[in-house]
Order: sequence, then structure tokens, then C-alpha cells
Amino acid sequence: MRYLQLDLIRGIAIILMVIFHVSFDLNNFHFISIDIYNHHSHFWYYFRLIIVTLFLVSVGISLSLSYQNGINYEKLLKRMSTLTLASLVISIVTYFIFPHSWIYFGVLHFITLATLLGLPFLKHEYIALILGISIVLLYKFDIISMHPIFNFIAPYLNLPHRTEDLVPLTPWFGVVLIGIFIGEKRLFLFPLIENNFTKKIAFLGKHSLFIYLVHQPIFFGAIWAISAMTH
Repeated sequence: MRYLQLDLIRGIAIILMVIFHVSFDLNNFHFISIDIYNHHSHFWYYFRLIIVTLFLVSVGISLSLSYQNGINYEKLLKRMSTLTLASLVISIVTYFIFPHSWIYFGVLHFITLATLLGLPFLKHEYIALILGISIVLLYKFDIISMHPIFNFIAPYLNLPHRTEDLVPLTPWFGVVLIGIFIGEKRLFLFPLIENNFTKKIAFLGKHSLFIYLVHQPIFFGAIWAISAMTH
């Protein structure tokens, strides 16, 4: 069963993501000048924070809904295969486009791992909520961090010191766990008027993975072509 509210949340995240990536592309090819890497301004940091939060809360809700009657391992294998392949494609493509900042653990890589890690918490929503909030707070107060692990493995895997997209387990797995609680308790079912506007946004959310994979090559390629012709 599909829920319009969940697709709407994803759809909003997709729209914001496209705005973010188009801004990145325009900045990359010097059509505009913005502080996309948050060197001096917090605007783009919080803009991305909202996008990732919406996506990952949706991941937790989807996990809860998809396996509410038990884990369908055939369905799980299909989902994991799709996410793994998509993650691999993103890593390979960005390695050639951004060799010094390629994406080795972006949002899709994270979702792939978080899907597996989240399964034991299904039907244990209060444990998920408590642990999720704890992870976020411990990260907020600099008590836990993925930096020591990165510093240890980076030299062995030849990982870049800066990457175009990074979604570490802390604090983001905590957000997924909170999403599981929201899904189990159906807290995402807010009152919603169904009309053409909300349905169009929900349509984007329904096809979020496909849009995520194809939108950036299209916009990046188009802006690169315009840049090549005008410069």
C-alpha cells in the first residue's frame, strides 16, 4: 500500500535536491558564485541537512512499512541489489569526473547499509527511537564520530580527504531509526488534501530513486555543454 504523505515527503526532498544540485553545477562551471562547501556561510549546509533528513526519515518509514508483515527476503535481495548497483555506478562515475573528491559513501551507499542495519529494529520501535535520539545527541555533543574510523582506513583504501557527498553512520543512522519509529506509529499520516499539486509532488517521490540517478547527469551535462559553447 502506498501512502501519499510518504511520497509527498520524498517529492519535497527531490525538489530541494534538484535545486541544490543545479546550484552546485552552475557554481562548478562558474555561472554563479556561491559558498556551496559552507566555507563562510551556513545556508547551504542547512539546506543539504534538510534534504538528507527528509530522505533518511523516509528510509526508516519505508523500512517499517515494507516489512510490516515480516521480512520478504526476495524483496529485500532485489532492493539491496538495486541500491548496491546504483551506489557502485555513482562511485565509478564520480571517480572519473571528480578524481580528487569522488563519492565513496554518499547517500545511496548509506541507505544500502542502513537498510540492513535497520532490519533488527523493526517491531522494536521504542528501542529504535531511544537509540536513534541517543546517536544524534551523542554526535551533536562530539562524543561519537566516524572521523577516527575514516582516519584509520583512508590510507589503506586511498580515499580522498574531501568528497562531493558523504553521509556517515553518525548521526544519520540515528535519523533512520527515528524514521522507523515514525513509520511503526504511523506518525507521518498527517492530514493532506489530495489535489493536482500534491499528487504531482508525490509522483516525484514515487520515482525518487530513478530521478536521483538521472537528474544530475542531465543537468550537469547540459550546463557543461552550455559552458563549453559560451566559454
